[in-house]
Amino acid sequence: MQSSETLVWIIIGFIGQALFSMRFILQWIASERLKRSIIPKAFWYFSLAGGVTLLAYAIHKQDPVFIAGQGLGLVVYIRNLYLIRSGRQRADA
Repeated sequence: MQSSETLVWIIIGFIGQALFSMRFILQWIASERLKRSIIPKAFWYFSLAGGVTLLAYAIHKQDPVFIAGQGLGLVVYIRNLYLIRSGRQRADA
């Protein structure tokens, strides 16, 4: 039988994976609505939320490959959100 702490971390891992997977569903729905391929801003927020959650899980599991992959991904997600925000600020100016 697994300890309650182990079960909590398994649940955290599944939540992170669900958040991470939702980004593709959001992208697909947004593209279908516009009849062209797009990446909505919510894609990056789900990427960030899923990435942070999965990074926490990877750190808990002490998995260096998983940690490196999620850590690098977070840089990309944050950068894209920054570019979206700075592009809107320039457009408003």
